[in-house]
Amino acid sequence: MALVTTAEVCDANSQLIASGELRALQPIFQIYGRRQVFSGQIVTLKVFEDNVLVRELLEEKGNGRVLVVDGGGSLRCAILGGNPVVQAQNNGWAGIVVNGCVRDVDEINGCDIGVRALASHPMKANKKRHGEKHVPITVAGTRIRDGEWLYADTDGILISPSELSV
Repeated sequence: MALVTTAEVCDANSQLIASGELRALQPIFQIYGRRQVFSGQIVTLKVFEDNVLVRELLEEKGNGRVLVVDGGGSLRCAILGGNPVVQAQNNGWAGIVVNGCVRDVDEINGCDIGVRALASHPMKANKKRHGEKHVPITVAGTRIRDGEWLYADTDGILISPSELSV
């Protein structure tokens, strides 16, 4: 999707929007990281105030994928920090979308990766290894399935069941 904005994708795909195949996340996310535009196949994760599985997934090779974490919308602690984001960048992840908080914002903003989160918070998450990988999640009013495609830029975030060619 080089040099095509999410707005242009929406304009060109009204039928996919009407059918519900192309979905836009509600505009609730803050933009972090140096890569403001990113896309890739989605890996889903559901956790709550626990970041062990987040770190485990980001230790894997990303191969241009995007990790989408349903953190339950918690604003009580950060489930993503600078070290895992550096690791994600080095392992080839295109981006991370967190329905929750991040911390170490200056470190994250120095990374060449796209990150979206609700807010920043200085407190760290639990380390109990609770959560589920590769399950359907609901984030920002949208059902998201493992293996779907995410497209993000400064206008917003789109989800598609298949890779878009525009």
